[in-house]
Amino acid sequence: MPQTQTMTDEEKVDIAYQSTLLRQAGDEEGASRLLRTMPLPPYLAKVIKEKVGLDALLSLGWNLSEVEAKYGSAWLTQ
Repeated sequence: MPQTQTMTDEEKVDIAYQSTLLRQAGDEEGASRLLRTMPLPPYLAKVIKEKVGLDALLSLGWNLSEVEAKYGSAWLTQ
């Protein structure tokens, strides 16, 4: 099930910063996992869904709160 937590711009900036610190420390996996807690922009989700399919989009593990807000929850099941 996709993560659906929304967040402020300030929270997004903090996550990006923390991810950068993890990457600089050599923790690529941790940095990537942390970045995926940020909401995926709806336009990127749309492209991913169109090009590689819904299952691939869902398997990426991104926070899809902004996608759900823009397209509705049914969009994530069709």
